[in-house]
Amino acid sequence: MNQCFATVARGLEALATQELEQLGANAVEPGFCGVAFEGDRALLYRANLWARLPFRILVKLHEFPCRDAEALYRGIQTIDWSQYLTPDQTLAVSATGKYEQLNHTHFTALQVKNAIVDQQQEAFGDRSNVETQAPDVRINVHVDRGHCTVSLDSSGDSLHRRGYRPAMGAAPLKESLAAALIQLSGWQPEQMFYDPLCGSGTLPLEASLKALNIAPGLFRDRFGFETWLDFDPDLLEQLIQEAEASQRDRLPAPIWGSDHSEEVIQQAISNAQHCGVLDHIWFSPMELSDVVAPADNGVLFCNPPYGERLGRDSDLGAFYKLLGDVLKQRFKGWTAFVLSGNKELSQSIGLKSSQRIAVYNGTLPCQLMKYELY
Repeated sequence: MNQCFATVARGLEALATQELEQLGANAVEPGFCGVAFEGDRALLYRANLWARLPFRILVKLHEFPCRDAEALYRGIQTIDWSQYLTPDQTLAVSATGKYEQLNHTHFTALQVKNAIVDQQQEAFGDRSNVETQAPDVRINVHVDRGHCTVSLDSSGDSLHRRGYRPAMGAAPLKESLAAALIQLSGWQPEQMFYDPLCGSGTLPLEASLKALNIAPGLFRDRFGFETWLDFDPDLLEQLIQEAEASQRDRLPAPIWGSDHSEEVIQQAISNAQHCGVLDHIWFSPMELSDVVAPADNGVLFCNPPYGERLGRDSDLGAFYKLLGDVLKQRFKGWTAFVLSGNKELSQSIGLKSSQRIAVYNGTLPCQLMKYELY
């Protein structure tokens, strides 16, 4: 049984806990910016393939007291690295957290790398090369209050980079955050979904993947665990086939996106093509002032600009007022969710929110505001 830790954006720990429990994880425990859990190899592969919220799934190897660089080096050398890494494989080390004597993550990572390759050199007369971009084995060390946790990163590239989105507009939402917002809203695939400020399409695309039960990991070139010494290709292939077989053929309700820019709509269409939902989803260029409700009821979602995104000279206050007017006058019977990182601007919407949920967009504190439109 592997002891694992899924790293997630701050504030999404409880939501990620639910997701991992649904995937079959055991002993699930939310922490700070992540969730600890246990599971076998199949669960590890499944979590990477299916989880929509985490950035990385780390597999814990060892934990030891660590108050300075020397203790760190010694602790790393107590691990038999030949179980995880051969000298002809490449490695990368990432470090997080700090302690009095270990307050520079680059130095911490360097010390860990040195301990590993020194052990290899002594045992084999050869050592792994460092490869920061696509290493065969990615090692994560976390230093916290005089303790060091050493893990293998089973994901490789961050899981939020689904692989379906080569085309991106300005300031796009991370796919994992878009999935979390949809989850937080309580939207169900039987309800129409519309984003009138869709940019390169992240929110409608994540809604489509959820509604069609498409595993987000299917678009990736590879996972980190695929170059591990104990990788089981047959097991991964079986899980991929099961995931593909469980996809739905059609959306229960329409999913639409529009944006004033023809260029970003082309990007959204390209992204929809990459994740195989182009035939299911509708994207069109449209000014916000021309937007009308396409059905009697549904869920409207949008992430309007909250600062530099439209340029400094734009009158964002007027833009938010227009958004409020469109919601008020044309979307009666709908529920709207607006993500805003600017409290002052959100007041220009001129509607009373029935709920506000605190979330982080990167490091920026934001609010997901819910409006019941009668």
